[in-house]
Amino acid sequence: MTKGYWVAFADVHDPEGYQAYIAENAKAFRKYGGHFLTRGGKCEAPEGKPRSRAVVIEFPTYQAALECYRSPEYAKAMALRQGKSIMDLSIVEGYAGPQPADG
Repeated sequence: MTKGYWVAFADVHDPEGYQAYIAENAKAFRKYGGHFLTRGGKCEAPEGKPRSRAVVIEFPTYQAALECYRSPEYAKAMALRQGKSIMDLSIVEGYAGPQPADG
């Protein structure tokens, strides 16, 4: 099974209010095995116009990534985010095929 990933770009308009979302989303991420690979660190955008924060969360499977997003735990967190940020989110399946270094 391949891993699953949330790839998000967000602009946070209310950093103080956003903290409630962060505290609540941890419950869903813990339950579904999600862990952060990036979480709003330094970022350069050589192409396109992403938002100010880039976040990548890895899940043990693609199915777990989908289930987390659709869970009641994350729905509660998402409600806390409303009006505090704008997010673009894709849930993607990991890739286990050949790599450029493979040949």
